[in-house]
Amino acid sequence: MPSYANGKGAGGVELVDVLSFVASWTIPLMLMLIPLYGYLRGVNVYEEFIEGAKEGLALSVQIMPYVLSIFVAIGVFRDSGAMDLLINLIKPLLNLIHMPGEVLPLAVVRPLSGNSSLAITVELMRNWGPDTFIGRLASTMQASTDTTFYVLTLYFGSVGISKMRHALAVGLFADVVGMLAALFFVHLFFG
Repeated sequence: MPSYANGKGAGGVELVDVLSFVASWTIPLMLMLIPLYGYLRGVNVYEEFIEGAKEGLALSVQIMPYVLSIFVAIGVFRDSGAMDLLINLIKPLLNLIHMPGEVLPLAVVRPLSGNSSLAITVELMRNWGPDTFIGRLASTMQASTDTTFYVLTLYFGSVGISKMRHALAVGLFADVVGMLAALFFVHLFFG
């Protein structure tokens, strides 16, 4: 059995090289093998692809109002000054848990929109630097949470589910846990 403790396997091949080779060929192989498998099973692959593209286009038109409403709500929330008001109200709690107030806009916007939260993360990195506590916390929060409202709007809206109360509560709870875990681990490793 080869030992990979030094990064090399049998014959001196590095594990990184093997993983890089597998990673670079996985998607091209899937793009060749899946249609080939369908063809061998007698499926008209081209017609099925066209049918799937039609369904995808119809679905994107169907969910567009939901997505648009999320983006409008985010814009109104930020531009109305409600975000600044929220930051000032929560500042004492943030000081209690040792969370910089600068990342609060990211914590609030992340469940709403991935693009908006990414813009906030980039802004924090530009202002504070990626190797600062705020930069590390922002990038860890960005990766530890999801766009809950966007996901619920997109997926539930696409299949016509209108009662999402419990899913919303669980999603927001998971976002809070992800943000607190990010804060804990950034303090643990970099604080």
